[in-house]
Amino acid sequence: MLVSVEELTVTCVLFSWIIFAVGFLTKKLYEAMEAKGFKHNVAVYYNRKLIHMSTGGLVALVTPFVFKTPLLPLVFASLLAVLTYIPHKTGKLMYWFQTEENMYEVSFCIMWGATVTFGWLVSGGNFWFGVLPVLFMSFGDGITGVVRNAMFKRRTKSWWGNLVMALFSILIGTTLGLPGVLAGCVASLVEHFEFPPIDDNVTVPLSSFIVLILAKFCVPWL
Repeated sequence: MLVSVEELTVTCVLFSWIIFAVGFLTKKLYEAMEAKGFKHNVAVYYNRKLIHMSTGGLVALVTPFVFKTPLLPLVFASLLAVLTYIPHKTGKLMYWFQTEENMYEVSFCIMWGATVTFGWLVSGGNFWFGVLPVLFMSFGDGITGVVRNAMFKRRTKSWWGNLVMALFSILIGTTLGLPGVLAGCVASLVEHFEFPPIDDNVTVPLSSFIVLILAKFCVPWL
């Protein structure tokens, strides 16, 4: 049997939570921020980062403790990528967190599924190998975005945000020892820079994942 009843049950619960958080909770939060006088772009940016943490980050944390293989996480990450792409294709954006300027939430879903899956495969079944870069992307980048948005009220880069991200990423990086700490440092540094058209939902998990791969095959005693 490829998947267990427990895995299917948890997947349904997590997927339901994501749909609720994205389709209802953050929409209500957007309306509340708008009523408080928040600018549209500020409210949208807060929601994007909150979605990063409350959905992608939460599911990543649960994954190593529930799933035996990355099959179901990959399937529903791919489904979410499609569901977030369709509004861009049809022109009916979920305005409370999506923008016409980019489709970063789509790349977030794609990288989430790909990183968790390849991490599990390359490490021989250790979910943390792929989950850790995803946590840098979801919680680390999310915290950075919240700090910057609070300070500048617009989407911009700031070393203050990266410092907060580094503190968080180094802490959770200890899960995989020194390689994890180094990966967290690299992710926090890379997040500060932009490489259009590639966004930091790609560069953050990819760079930290590469660090972990190099550590595993070049200095395995670490």
